[in-house]
Amino acid sequence: MNVVELSGVRKEYPGGVVALAGVDLTVRRGELVGIVGPSGSGKSTLLHIVGSLDRPTRGTVRIAGHDVAGLTDRELAALRARHIGFVFQSFHLAPGLTALDNVADGLLYRGTPLRERRRRAAAALERVGLAERLTHRPHELSGGQRQRVAIARAVAGDPDLLLADEPTGALDTASGGAVLELLRDLNAEGTTIAVITHDHEIAAALPRRVRVRDGRVVADEAAVR
Repeated sequence: MNVVELSGVRKEYPGGVVALAGVDLTVRRGELVGIVGPSGSGKSTLLHIVGSLDRPTRGTVRIAGHDVAGLTDRELAALRARHIGFVFQSFHLAPGLTALDNVADGLLYRGTPLRERRRRAAAALERVGLAERLTHRPHELSGGQRQRVAIARAVAGDPDLLLADEPTGALDTASGGAVLELLRDLNAEGTTIAVITHDHEIAAALPRRVRVRDGRVVADEAAVR
């Protein structure tokens, strides 16, 4: 099954600004793909479209088998909650909450009972190597550990797609490398992951690279083995 299917996707903003100029893209279940391009290339807009955070001006977008064109805003929110996990550069953790509750709160929009949310959160934190940090608050964790909490929150609901937007951008080289290794491990366990980055070195370490420039896909490359 294809988790992402984009066909002829175009996104225009007021003033005639074209962010995406007819993008075709397919991401199959179980893939680990890097979407790479410089600032202004359209990769952030592509992230918003794939993440159902924005709608295209025209074209077809299907996420986990759902055509987003006919969905209401409430239905799109439900689609995101059930099918997509997000990881951002700046972590977006609540400072007053423990790691466990930060992850558990990510399941609120699914309507999952508190006991089950916490069970899944603990399992997700163990999965990312933080079983000993459940009661730690963000200020008690390193940058790499905070990003692991964010990843645990994203995967706790077992989404069809994990979107990681510059996941190593706020980390030092060693912590960033550890986060990329974790993403590879999660992918090996079956998670479909798209990493959005401007860093060609990071993209080069991924098995598939989709290069974006001027709102178009200019290359779609598989790693040479």
